[in-house]
Amino acid sequence: MTLREKVGQLNQRMYGWDAYRRTPDGSFEITEALCAETDRFEGLGALYGLMRADAWSGVGHGSGPGAGDSADLADLVQRHVVERSRLGIPALFVEEVPHGHMALDGTVLPVNLAVGATWDPELYERAAAHAAAELRARGGHVALVSALDIARDPRWGRTEECFGEDPYLAARLTEALVRGMQGRAEGADAYFAADKAPVVLKHFAGQGATVGGRNSAESELGPRELHDIHLPAAQAGVRAGAAAVMAAYNEVDGLPCCGNRALLDGLLRQRCGFDGLVMADGLAVDRLARITGDKVSAGALALQAGVDLSLWDEGFTHLEEAVERGLVGEEAVDAAVARVLRLKFRLGLFERPYGPHTPPPPAQRGREVSTALARAAVTLLHNDTGVLPIRPGVSRIAVLGPHAATTAHQLGDYTAPQLPGTGSTVLDALRRLAPPGTDIRHAHGCALTGDDRTGIPEAVAAATGSDVAVLVLGGSSARTPDTEFDANGAARTVVSEMTCGEGVDLAGLRLGPAQHALLDAVTATGTPTAVVLVQGRPHAVPEAADRAAALLTAWYPGPWGGDAVAEVLLGLAEPVGRLPVSVPRSAGQLPVYYNHKDTEYGAYADDSAEPLYSFGHGLSYTSFAYGPPRADGRTVRVDVTNTGQRYGRTVAQLYMRRLRAPVWPRTLELRGFQAVDLAPGETRTLAFPQASAGPGTTVEIRVAESARAALSAAPVVLDLRT
Repeated sequence: MTLREKVGQLNQRMYGWDAYRRTPDGSFEITEALCAETDRFEGLGALYGLMRADAWSGVGHGSGPGAGDSADLADLVQRHVVERSRLGIPALFVEEVPHGHMALDGTVLPVNLAVGATWDPELYERAAAHAAAELRARGGHVALVSALDIARDPRWGRTEECFGEDPYLAARLTEALVRGMQGRAEGADAYFAADKAPVVLKHFAGQGATVGGRNSAESELGPRELHDIHLPAAQAGVRAGAAAVMAAYNEVDGLPCCGNRALLDGLLRQRCGFDGLVMADGLAVDRLARITGDKVSAGALALQAGVDLSLWDEGFTHLEEAVERGLVGEEAVDAAVARVLRLKFRLGLFERPYGPHTPPPPAQRGREVSTALARAAVTLLHNDTGVLPIRPGVSRIAVLGPHAATTAHQLGDYTAPQLPGTGSTVLDALRRLAPPGTDIRHAHGCALTGDDRTGIPEAVAAATGSDVAVLVLGGSSARTPDTEFDANGAARTVVSEMTCGEGVDLAGLRLGPAQHALLDAVTATGTPTAVVLVQGRPHAVPEAADRAAALLTAWYPGPWGGDAVAEVLLGLAEPVGRLPVSVPRSAGQLPVYYNHKDTEYGAYADDSAEPLYSFGHGLSYTSFAYGPPRADGRTVRVDVTNTGQRYGRTVAQLYMRRLRAPVWPRTLELRGFQAVDLAPGETRTLAFPQASAGPGTTVEIRVAESARAALSAAPVVLDLRT
């Protein structure tokens, strides 16, 4: 290969939607822009977002590829790349798959924060496998999936993309993601099955620790915090065989991740043993010019640091010049090219650059797995008066609030446009699932944002004349065509009803003032009210905890989330979700994550320092009792009993508390969890492997239903010093 051809393999400069256009007869044709990009380097290393559809790309139904013609478009573009290049090297088609393939007609899954609330890696593995099969059936190759960011500050708009605040939970779900999408690891050079997709794990490392919850801001991470909190998910993904990792935007100790050789080479490759591909995040390489002085030297710095593949940057397009100027050696180019080509070989692209593609999995299966995830994520936070489940004898239900009758706000960021009629709202599902003859009344009440209260009287009238009110509140990451975007697709200005998503960071965590007014007015009627929060971050709504008869959170549950919520409200399904993040009383308390350092954690003079609801919390429609844990060889066992009157599921959470350690310990550390289904009166003994704590350590092991409950649970002490 010539140096020019090698550099071409390391570039992913184009936006994929600029590579094609629809013709008047409805078919596709390639654009002059694609021809120019291919000619520039005698080929094309990778193409981002060929099938992406959203407000930023401007691609929608009628202009973009759907389930029926995406594979044809992929073959058209691939044929051009192969035939236009001297060596006939096929391109990688890299697609966003944050919670399902971000393409027209793709299955939309609940967002990662909802996945975290399921505490169910096996279920998520099945969902990830479905998403990979859809991607490959449509001609895509590589899946970009957020997995490594840890939600330490819920003001950050990308909190919805995190599995939660805990590194152990994130690690188990990252393993499930890699296994589901790629298949079980069979060696670094094994071929991917035709319905499996290599994963790019985003973002490495520490992006969830940005100061003030502001997107792409600086981080203040010491080595221990980085290793304890922000690396375990990446290490789990590497062990599971992840094909690629994306370097994060943030800096670590003053050096941006994509130019940080100590991070990408010393830590990721040398210490963690990662031998896959490292991709830069969008335009991140060019930002290094602030350090190096120009984009040519910025590209050289990123390549030397360990980046193999760019994303939209100019810096990597000048690597040939960088080599000629002596800024980087050609051997660094060769190493990166080898990793790109190896991934193409593992996908079988040299043998099969075009179709036939695997048939897509049935759409009904996608709906079923999406609904199953949503159902498992619904978390009951309180139910003090027993208003839930809604009794069969209830004849009038008022379904109120800005989230009650729209699916758009259930979907989360990075979602393709949905065809009208796709999905179900809480109102739709209650009307369909409630017992025949139930009078379902509806009032919108107010908008998600702003202070327009004109709809509140109608909502109050509906609640007053009902036996139960279901008030559906929350936030939204729904982007609209009038959203202004940065060059990397992040929202630049908040428009319409956006309160979450990339670029939508909040200084406070309260809902809009009209939503609070609606909550006050409906609960003041005296009608028992169940509040449902549909959100991408834990909003601070202590009023709901104080005034509502019941409180649930569904996160962004996806298109069919309405079914999942209604099933739990009506008792057709048990509430089995558990919090993947702690819920604050106010933004002024932050941080409130459970695994802080074990110091004197006093209250504020004007408020408690404790969260409203702790990590791991979630109620059932029955009750459970946990016996004291006991050590048995290298196993910890605990008896769990259903002490209520109804079948239910609890998630037993094993926490470790270090009593004596060579460094200052954390209050608690999650080290295991198991879900168990029990009939009334049934007892089962659960066995956990002893948690690893390292030598020179004495620990307490506690097993409970939440982090807060673990602090008062009976412990067993293990002396690991020997």
